[in-house]
Amino acid sequence: MIVLPVDVPVDPDVEQAKDWLIQELSGPQYQAARPTLFDLIAQAFWDWLSSLQIGTVQGPPAFGLGIILVLVVGAIVVAFLVFGVPKLNRRSSVTGALFGEDDERDSAAMRRDAEAAAARSDWSTAIAEMFRAVARGLAERGVLSTTPGTTASGFASRATEALPTLGDGFAASARAFDDVRYLGRDGTREQYEQVSSLEADVRRAKAQAQAEAVSA
Repeated sequence: MIVLPVDVPVDPDVEQAKDWLIQELSGPQYQAARPTLFDLIAQAFWDWLSSLQIGTVQGPPAFGLGIILVLVVGAIVVAFLVFGVPKLNRRSSVTGALFGEDDERDSAAMRRDAEAAAARSDWSTAIAEMFRAVARGLAERGVLSTTPGTTASGFASRATEALPTLGDGFAASARAFDDVRYLGRDGTREQYEQVSSLEADVRRAKAQAQAEAVSA
């Protein structure tokens, strides 16, 4: 049996009832039951997970897919920051006329055709094809480009500006190309080997320049 104090009113007014309620809720048993900031954040996060919908998957099962998506996007962002914007594939777009002839091949195909011609001792064809491979290769790498009106000697002069240490090779190769292409002279093994050596030197020089840029 609960005995109420005789001095406690059993019919409090609104303000007194409000004060009693505030005092009661301020007790330690109620304060301990209040959600913490972590509880509120965790609940908000769970509500967000429950609202996810990826395709036909909705709720918490979509969480794994969401995490994968976030990781992929993060990896792309990191790749852009580290490596920069990827360059377009020049090899797929550098085609067309080359030294007066329409040619859609890339430099690798030209090099293979030159080597095949050399294998059957067709030195004139081998020289012309390998010189085209040199020009197309430099265009693919963005070192210099050619136009339909570019001549072999003009190309050699511009290539020498880009790679001065190979200037003599460019000049000799351009002369050999003009000999077999326009003057009707028979090419020789020595001329082909010189042009082939230039083509290899050009590829090595570019590769070394890239390696130095990476290590710098």
